[in-house]
Amino acid sequence: MVWALLSAVMVATVGVPTSHDLVFAWFGIGMAAFAITDLRRKLPRFVRDWAPFMGVLFVYDRLRGYADGALVQPRELPQIRLEAALFGKPIPTVWLQEHLWHGANHLQWWDYAAWFIYLTHFLGTLVVAAILWTWAHEHFARFATMVCVLALAAFATYVLYPAVPPWMAAQQGAIGEAHRTVKITWPHVPIAHYGSLFEKGEHYANNVAAMPSLHAGYALLLSLFLWRLLPKWTRPILVLYPPAMAFTLVYGGEHYVVDCIAGWIYAVATFVSVEWYFARRENRARALEPVYAD
Repeated sequence: MVWALLSAVMVATVGVPTSHDLVFAWFGIGMAAFAITDLRRKLPRFVRDWAPFMGVLFVYDRLRGYADGALVQPRELPQIRLEAALFGKPIPTVWLQEHLWHGANHLQWWDYAAWFIYLTHFLGTLVVAAILWTWAHEHFARFATMVCVLALAAFATYVLYPAVPPWMAAQQGAIGEAHRTVKITWPHVPIAHYGSLFEKGEHYANNVAAMPSLHAGYALLLSLFLWRLLPKWTRPILVLYPPAMAFTLVYGGEHYVVDCIAGWIYAVATFVSVEWYFARRENRARALEPVYAD
């Protein structure tokens, strides 16, 4: 109860945290609050489970900025040509903003909805991880592994194929007019303080980490993982979440449709491979168990 009250005060005063370290600290305190009656036993397990998980995410956050064209010049035209070949011209980002974007002084309800959906990317994976660790611990390791594998696979791609997003291509006159709508909407949300999230100077910012879209990838990964765990009445939400995130990213100028499709492919590959690995490991463990004669 105290943690929930303090969380409400924090959101109202300093905004919603968006970096992995702040979100982890926030929910780490929350998990400790729920485990306060058995903290002595659960604390070692907490450190053992979360240290490698957050270690990978912290390293990813700090290193992805250095993949900003470190080995290869950022690519701009290939994804634009593919987008135009699949969807025609104007490409989806430009078309959507021509029809739906009315400027910073005339924000519509869908602009705020897009802001909220975009925000869920920064909270979703760690919220699910915290819930699993607290109430469904047997699923935590599998989910944490999927999150880390997807992040590392995307990072490797950003190093080898840095891709310019639509909003940056628009600034360079490559696709027509397009704005970064979430960045424009963010200051108009009273509880949101975006701080350095969109600032280029931060080490963890990488403006050319567009292919694949991790926002789209994690949205689908969450839906795939939670499909069997949540009640059936939640499945429409799980079905709608990935395309809603993709719409937000494309409309908001953050990603092309092909970036989102690539993110979904990475998510499916991650889910299937990690599921296969854990199933194989469990089968081997059962095979090695001693059989006792009656």
